[in-house]
Amino acid sequence: MSTSAAVVNPVLRVAPAAPAEAAAYFRASLVFHADVSDVAAALAADGDPGFVVLDSRSTEAWDQGHIPGAVHLPTALVPEQAEQLLDKNVPVVTYCWGPGCNGATRSALALAELGYQVKEMLGGFEYWAREGFAFETWEGAERRDADPLTAPVGAENCGC
Repeated sequence: MSTSAAVVNPVLRVAPAAPAEAAAYFRASLVFHADVSDVAAALAADGDPGFVVLDSRSTEAWDQGHIPGAVHLPTALVPEQAEQLLDKNVPVVTYCWGPGCNGATRSALALAELGYQVKEMLGGFEYWAREGFAFETWEGAERRDADPLTAPVGAENCGC
């Protein structure tokens, strides 16, 4: 037997999970996470989206840009201010800067520990802006062209 035949590629070195285990894992992921495009679509639809969006970043970050209609509550202030700003009967979707920041995760944890239903928005503010959705700054409304590496050019949605 040749040496190359005995080598397993890095993708399959650890075998994929059984289909039932994979389904449970991916279902759980969707329970805990929301996609930027899905959040934008729900907010753009007529009527109440059924959730509130929470920006967990600092005031300086909020002023630099945030999702229109979001509640501003920095992660460190969640334990003392959440009940004044949020209704425990309304699910909360948290976000922070982007994939390199875990502020939304920490904020979601703090909210869950206080009894809130919560999801984290994957991609955070970075992907909100990169996908071309409108945002607000301390100077007013702004929108950037969609980054073709994060959203299809000229399409209404990604089709995911």
